[in-house]
Amino acid sequence: MDDGEREETWDEFRELVNMKPADLEGWLASEQSQDAGQHKDGGESTGHASGRRIVEILHAKKSDLSDDDYQHMRKVVGYIRRHLAQRPSGDVGDSRWRYSLMNWGHDPLA
Repeated sequence: MDDGEREETWDEFRELVNMKPADLEGWLASEQSQDAGQHKDGGESTGHASGRRIVEILHAKKSDLSDDDYQHMRKVVGYIRRHLAQRPSGDVGDSRWRYSLMNWGHDPLA
């Protein structure tokens, strides 16, 4: 990944991931977070695992991020964009749709 792609990814990630690390960590510890998303074989959901990785990225210095980190950031950006396009009608405050997005670091009500 070249410097231009890294910068674009960084900007998109920082724009879409609107939860602070401490807020995301608190959310990930909640029952609602752990119940949201698709669980493989009864284990942790993909979104929940991604949220833990997002916290690590948010705590890291930009200069310390690896190509693997940037690839994950691109995955996060893609997921958030796709999921936002599927917003259900009505109040989403206590919806699985919102909870899933929050596992990926984006609170649509923020």
